[in-house]
Amino acid sequence: MIRAVVWGENVHEKKSDVVAKLYPDGMHTCIADALTAGGINASTATLQDSEHGLPQTRLDQTDVLIWWGHAAHGDVDDAVVDRVADAVWGGMGLILLHSAHFSKIFKKLMGAPCNLTWREAGERERLWVTSRHHPIARGLPDHFELEQEEMYGEPFGVPEPLETVFISWFQGGEVFRSGLTYKRGAGHVFYFRPGHETYPTYYDSNVQKVLVNAVEWAANPERRITDVHAAPNVDVANALEPITARGPKLHADGEEGFR
Repeated sequence: MIRAVVWGENVHEKKSDVVAKLYPDGMHTCIADALTAGGINASTATLQDSEHGLPQTRLDQTDVLIWWGHAAHGDVDDAVVDRVADAVWGGMGLILLHSAHFSKIFKKLMGAPCNLTWREAGERERLWVTSRHHPIARGLPDHFELEQEEMYGEPFGVPEPLETVFISWFQGGEVFRSGLTYKRGAGHVFYFRPGHETYPTYYDSNVQKVLVNAVEWAANPERRITDVHAAPNVDVANALEPITARGPKLHADGEEGFR
């Protein structure tokens, strides 16, 4: 069974009566419940937990990490961000939701500003499937609607994705690439736009189907790469074909390179 951890910032749920009423157990719990119903072994972690709930031992046992953040991106410890990035490069799947476009981990993996336009007006969002046979779109209609959502609009300051699975249209006329896939190292990364905290987006059956499909797509069955920063110096004696060293060099056999 795929092991997923749903990471939630868990700030709005504590500060906003609207969000607390909508998600009394937190958005992270709502998402984890949907994944569990879809046959995934899902647990939760929050910003307030020790090491944000993501110590190395837990990441080592996580196939896919789902990340939701908004108001406290700057409060996420850089050491945890680096740890998550190493896990992704090593083969752990990562799914970024909604305002996690500005999270430290997404910006680190994208190497880009990840900026966009936005409007909070509760307008209708229509999501179009643009990659009909993609595993993340399995079982979905050609399009589905969310009656109320926050608008995100282009341009979206991210690298060109491997695939665009969804494009959104909003009542105000804007469009947005709302489902993007990437490969970072050995890890699969998926950004999914919907999920503003004041609307019941994560109770929507189509959104829940996307999340289950995305976790199944992002899970990597291969053994995790444990030292993603290794850059070994292969000496002449261990070359695959016999060679003779010639010319001057800076490093002795087996010596570490500069970083």
